[in-house]
Amino acid sequence: MKNEWVKDWYSLKNRTPYDFQKACLKNYLAGESGLLNAPTGSGKTMALWIPVLQEYVNQYPDSWKKPRKNGLQVIWVTPLRALAQDIAQAMKEVCSETGLAWRVAVRNGDTSAAQRQQQKRSMPECLITTPESLHLLMAQKGNGLLFQNLKAIIVDEWHELLANKRGVQIQLAISYLRTIAKTSIKVWGISATIGNLSQAHQVLIGPQAPVLIVRSKLKKKIKVSSVLPDEVEKYPWAGHLGVKLLPKIIPIIEKSQTVLLFTNTRAQTEIWYQKILEAKPDWAGVMAMHHGSLDPQVREWVENALHEKKLKLVVCTSSLDLGVDFRPVDTVIQIGGPKGVTRFVQRAGRSGHEPGATSKIFFVPTHSLELIEASALRKAIDKGEFEDQIPMEDCYDVGVQFLVTLALGDGFKSEKAYLLMKSCFSFRNLTREKFDWMLAFITVGGKALGSYEEFSKVKISEEGLYQVVDRKIAMRHRLSIGTIVSDPMIQVKFITGGYIGSVEESFITKLKPGDAFWFAGRNLEFIKVKEMKALVRKSKKKTGTIPRWMGGRMPLSSRLAYMIRQELQNASDDHLDSIELKTILPILQLQKNLSEVPNQQSLLIEKCKSKEGYHVFFYPFEGRFVHEILAALVAYRISISHPISLSIAMNDYGFELLSDSPIPIEDCLEGDLFRRQNLMDDIFASINESEMGKRRFREIAAIAGLVFQGYPGKSVPTRHLHASSGIIYGVFESYDPDNLLLQQAQQEVMQIQMEKNRLFQVIERINKHEINLINTKKLSPFAFPIMVDRLSRNNISSENLTDRILRLQFELLD
Repeated sequence: MKNEWVKDWYSLKNRTPYDFQKACLKNYLAGESGLLNAPTGSGKTMALWIPVLQEYVNQYPDSWKKPRKNGLQVIWVTPLRALAQDIAQAMKEVCSETGLAWRVAVRNGDTSAAQRQQQKRSMPECLITTPESLHLLMAQKGNGLLFQNLKAIIVDEWHELLANKRGVQIQLAISYLRTIAKTSIKVWGISATIGNLSQAHQVLIGPQAPVLIVRSKLKKKIKVSSVLPDEVEKYPWAGHLGVKLLPKIIPIIEKSQTVLLFTNTRAQTEIWYQKILEAKPDWAGVMAMHHGSLDPQVREWVENALHEKKLKLVVCTSSLDLGVDFRPVDTVIQIGGPKGVTRFVQRAGRSGHEPGATSKIFFVPTHSLELIEASALRKAIDKGEFEDQIPMEDCYDVGVQFLVTLALGDGFKSEKAYLLMKSCFSFRNLTREKFDWMLAFITVGGKALGSYEEFSKVKISEEGLYQVVDRKIAMRHRLSIGTIVSDPMIQVKFITGGYIGSVEESFITKLKPGDAFWFAGRNLEFIKVKEMKALVRKSKKKTGTIPRWMGGRMPLSSRLAYMIRQELQNASDDHLDSIELKTILPILQLQKNLSEVPNQQSLLIEKCKSKEGYHVFFYPFEGRFVHEILAALVAYRISISHPISLSIAMNDYGFELLSDSPIPIEDCLEGDLFRRQNLMDDIFASINESEMGKRRFREIAAIAGLVFQGYPGKSVPTRHLHASSGIIYGVFESYDPDNLLLQQAQQEVMQIQMEKNRLFQVIERINKHEINLINTKKLSPFAFPIMVDRLSRNNISSENLTDRILRLQFELLD
């Protein structure tokens, strides 16, 4: 009855399988591993779940409906907890509809202790889990029996994991599970949008595996509409326009069945929820909020209410970006630039989440120049221009954590563990010398920490087996498994009882008793901190601060930056081929009158004088993170040849140098300001590399288990964590300068924080192009938002910031 079961199921659903679903079935049943690339909402989950079940039916053709103790057959990995319940429900429906006696269960941070114990006694056939929970299972004694019947590992939304340390965790887990399963394990990845598919396959399946990529021929229809202002301000500034467009956004929501309104940060989510509720108080029962700091029960209620069509609107962050099948959602609204094509497409795909349906997304600019991004995004989608996701390599902190995890489980032998790690893409260049360093680090604390017993976590038996024998070390390690490190969180709780969510400790420490703040859609009054919980009550005050979470800023992707520069070239050539470029024509005309519109053949630099002093503006259009380093480099090179005090500001489009004396930019350009010679030396001299390395080391130290972040509900205060990691950093610098974790911190500063490769490409591009230095009589429209960014960060004037900016606008237009 080969494949008859599949045909029966598709007939039952009145569907015909797509070509990519047929290809997955054929290759999976042939024992192959591979990568599936298909649009959001096209049936990717079923493309691999149906083959998994068909294989079982083929194994038991006459008794597949009969319950039996099969043990764990399939591990399905998801990056977000919100995905798990949705996927589980879809899988269970297939089993229920066909009578196949399989159990599907979820295991993640929200799984109760009782459910975990039940799973331990009798594992389901399919377990949906996260990278962290999978490593926790590997840390159990006797895990060889747990995984011995495993036949497949399927990684959903692989592009979300590929470029971070969770992706390294997945590689290590796959490599380990392949060594203990009785049969060959098939590994499949699922991805909707990714630029470097071949590399994504290589990282997941293995460097030596034959390439098998199943691509869907379906093209997801995405309709991008921009919400346009009635009148464009010739001097735009970030954050000013978005909420002003609320009267245009409300009708969009009213005409839709269900809407997801995406913001880029949790703070923005709180603000927009508050503003919409002020405009439409009657929506109080049909709108909700969803972000990672809200109580898990609240998030689960929102997800269920979306499924059940009880909600009209959900204001959310990336917590609802991926894979969740909310079929009632027919419209998505994006507030501000999403900073990347892939992220925008993922969010658009939350609407029309079924085969053949059109996804509708509205782009709401927070200032007029962001309309250039909307035009660029539409063209990038049409051309299929998605970002590459670059995998991380040589993550020794993850490797150290993994070795302790293995020692905590059934233990490991040195040679076997070395080959296991080296088979992973991220550790393919691992030398035996470096591996031995890692072994010494977990057994005696390495060169510098050998005198401290707490760092000697793993013992070596007479048989050469590496094991954790101390119960305290075992417990602490289990609590620390994972690679997501954030500022310690403090739970927010009503003084009368009931949790609301959690905010970062750094925010709570700035509050005084009686202060009001908006959180989870409520105006709350801070009372006190007790037992690492912030006690609050409802406030009647009309105003209050909004929590600010670290890591809120997202870098502009190189792909979107390139597309934006193409749009600017069109504008420079008067080729206004989109409604967005036509809308901002007054800005472009004023920019041309005062200066020029930046283009792809040159770097525009503007020089002008104002009441504040002497300004020089640069427009590389490479994103805030790159501009931050470029600005520091340029300021340093100017100051060493011409002693001068400079202040710096930047946004995603360019950066500003400001001084109270004339900036000799002409002389410096003649002296080859962007020279390649001594580039890294000058960069390191221009920034506090040591401090950046220390900050990066805090995360590495936590992942590697050098600092303990605390027990559930009793996290260690931030200042103690920073002090501990800072002390260890200093010890390594003085007594163990060759420490791999120290080297890793320095490498991550260059590759992640400084985007070294991209920085080099920008320098190359600038050196190939002309440099146009233009003296302007006053600030140009492109310069104004950069200046406003500086004012908003350094606002010490008693004058209201908004009033001050409006006055500056008026003066410039006069």
